[in-house]
Amino acid sequence: MTSFNVVPKAFFGLLTIAALTLPIITQGFSHATLLQGRRLKLDSRLGSSKSTHNHDEEKSTSNSNINNGNIPTALAMDRRSFGTTLGGIALSSLLLSSPLEDDMANAAEAAGKTKRILITGSNSGIGMDAAMRMAMKGHEVVLACRTLEKATNAAEKIKAEIANATEDAVEAISLIKTLKLIPMECNLADLTSIDNFVSNLKSSAATFDAVCYNAGIARNTEAKEVERTKQGFELTVGTNHLGHFYLNHLMMPLIEKEGGRIVVTASGVHDPESPGGAQGEKATLGDLSGLEKAVTNNSKQFDMVDGRSFNADKAYKDSKLCNVLFTRELQRRLNESGSSSIHVNAFNPGLIVGTGLFRDQNQVFTKLFDVAATNVLKVGETTHWGGGALEYMTLSEKVGEKGGLYYTSPPGSSKFGDAAFGREFAVSEVSKEARDDGKAKRLWELSEKLVGI
Repeated sequence: MTSFNVVPKAFFGLLTIAALTLPIITQGFSHATLLQGRRLKLDSRLGSSKSTHNHDEEKSTSNSNINNGNIPTALAMDRRSFGTTLGGIALSSLLLSSPLEDDMANAAEAAGKTKRILITGSNSGIGMDAAMRMAMKGHEVVLACRTLEKATNAAEKIKAEIANATEDAVEAISLIKTLKLIPMECNLADLTSIDNFVSNLKSSAATFDAVCYNAGIARNTEAKEVERTKQGFELTVGTNHLGHFYLNHLMMPLIEKEGGRIVVTASGVHDPESPGGAQGEKATLGDLSGLEKAVTNNSKQFDMVDGRSFNADKAYKDSKLCNVLFTRELQRRLNESGSSSIHVNAFNPGLIVGTGLFRDQNQVFTKLFDVAATNVLKVGETTHWGGGALEYMTLSEKVGEKGGLYYTSPPGSSKFGDAAFGREFAVSEVSKEARDDGKAKRLWELSEKLVGI
């Protein structure tokens, strides 16, 4: 996702406008109440049974019966009042219509097979939205999160969103029972945690159709002190790049050799010539001297990949550049080996401020920025649309035809909804540095040495 550091001065005037228009924008959320009294048509691919109860019988359903379906009591007591929540709006939109292209809409039915999918960072933001979208289509989704508590809470929140968006309580119970959500702990800032995570996965003989490396952190752009992973790597690059790099190494034997895919959540800020990438310190890995030194002296500690002094904003941008280089180099190696048809692609979900990625930023500014960027300037994207982008990358047959590519869209494409996928949201060129195959190869080699492969 796009990080922000230096915002054009003209934008601060727009913040005032955003603050004044916030009540109006918020009031628009209440339009979702029009959905009340309208029975949702649930996707038959989930095997949900239509209830024959009338509304009087529905009202008499006891809380204990509802809780047997794992629906929180508070939601069960007020299951018709979901319309005023943003999550309810997003999910209702998903359930009522899905204007994705046909190959994606029918993905779960292809060859009569549902897919097994892993998503890191699925406890919030686009990761959780994508998990909900794909679980609703009948796919099994492993929620890989920093702690088991976060993963379990994510599974419960997805169930609660579905319960809120389903008018009939019996229907909600039936649907929730069909969901295949597997909460698991995977702390990407600790290689031991990653080892344990994959060891637990191996207890099942099933392989994965798709693995989504989506988790990411962004330090406060004003942060001056270096924070480190369990193994001593700088936290941002250590999590966003090296954590996923090591996880991928362990996951490769578990990914379907024929038709499997790997999806990497990157960002437009990897490119210094992009609108977001041009703000503040620009992404560059330089000569990789920071990593070279960490390997040479066997300390495994580096502040920045290029060996310069720590800069929190640049560290995030560099980590996204690493993501793109990783994508291209992994696909090159897979093509060279000729042992599988796994395809690896990266994508930019756009500027999405309202996610956990910005939890370390100034929250007052972040909220105003979110409203202005998404609703006033129309350059930001919604979390729900970003989740759709991740789903598209994971399920679209068209995306699965070729690897080593980078997908993005013009700012504000979420106004087109899911219809943008495959149209505005399409293959694009990466930055000049991201096209440096020699640097991609050396980054891979140094990453192997740092994580101990």
